Amino acid sequence: MPPDDQPRNLKAMLSEAKDTSELMVDLAYAALFFGDAGMADEVHELEERLSDLAHAMREVCVLAARSPRDAEEMSSVLHVLSAIERMGNAAVAIARIVIHRLGIPAALVADLAAAEEVSHRVRVRPDAALAHRSLAAVSLPIEVGMRVVAIRRGKEWMIDPDGDDVMLPEDVLILRGPPGGIAELRVLAGAPEWRPPGTDEDPAIPTDLDRAVDVLVEMKNVSEVAIGLAYSALLFNDQGLAAEVSHLEDRLDEMRERLEVWVLRSASEQVEPSPLRGLLHLGAAAEEFGDAAQQMVWLVEENEEMHPVLALAFGDTDEVIVRVPVSPGSFLDGRTLASANLELETGYYLLAIRRAGRYLYRPRGPVVMLAGDELIASGPDEGRARLAELGGYRVLEDDATGEIALVRVDS
Repeated sequence: MPPDDQPRNLKAMLSEAKDTSELMVDLAYAALFFGDAGMADEVHELEERLSDLAHAMREVCVLAARSPRDAEEMSSVLHVLSAIERMGNAAVAIARIVIHRLGIPAALVADLAAAEEVSHRVRVRPDAALAHRSLAAVSLPIEVGMRVVAIRRGKEWMIDPDGDDVMLPEDVLILRGPPGGIAELRVLAGAPEWRPPGTDEDPAIPTDLDRAVDVLVEMKNVSEVAIGLAYSALLFNDQGLAAEVSHLEDRLDEMRERLEVWVLRSASEQVEPSPLRGLLHLGAAAEEFGDAAQQMVWLVEENEEMHPVLALAFGDTDEVIVRVPVSPGSFLDGRTLASANLELETGYYLLAIRRAGRYLYRPRGPVVMLAGDELIASGPDEGRARLAELGGYRVLEDDATGEIALVRVDS
């Protein structure tokens, strides 16, 4: 990234580094799903951008540390930066599976289509509702629950586009969000109906490869939740969330061991076992995401002095982390997650529910939200007001300080 394009201050740099690493993960999984070497190459380009940012941030941290206390606080920034770089490196490892054609079984591609959050690719047709409209005007995160992470226009890529960017006919959009939003998204893009890839194998007879694929998809889901909870733990300086991240990291370690067993056993069934190498690389990357998440929450677990810029930066990224209580009589009070459909209603993905001092992480559809619960969710800033409204609150922002407060609305 050219020097003139770099953020001017540490807060902006840290936000940019977080966004860049998350975009690398999104593009890496999308490249894997679609077998797109161009997207995989773009992950490598983003790695250079992240490295430039990291170098500039280290310079700022060194120059800003003028006392032992400054040095202690700045060390927390460097600690988190190291974890963010670690995530970026794991994303590059996923991209290399595509670039070096290590091989991915069709069963994995099919199962990835049913993951909790997926990457999708769609081309904008000339007469589509999205054509010639800005991202801000269509509000896709709220309308369909999916966020545009990149746009390919001819041979050029627009990485991490903002609300002012206009979608043109023949643009290829790369998005991320819940699978339930894909059908409506494709209608808006004027694209034909899309069906996720499948396999001809009988699902009633699970094989060792099926078991390996199931473990790997679960590792993807768990690792992404661990990262989201890690940022939440830092933002709120929450020991409970930090403990949950450590628990998830332990689960990832166990799952990787199971994955290796199933892959090795399935290799004996394959005429050519080399396509299975990609599974092992993916498992290592998912575990690395978990390790990076645990590295971040170490600061919280050890009560280390944290620089205020961490909370400021993580509240000012493309995907913000919020806490929203559920008030008595609100829309969410007594409603299941499945019926509330938060991802499509607000664009937010629920990371955890805090109830009576304990955390329920990765809550599923049948879970009922109750008055007094506190939702911890990650999503686009434009969906924050809608999420608060569903919980019985409205968002107030201080024009002078930018601070955001929730004010309860009478039922």
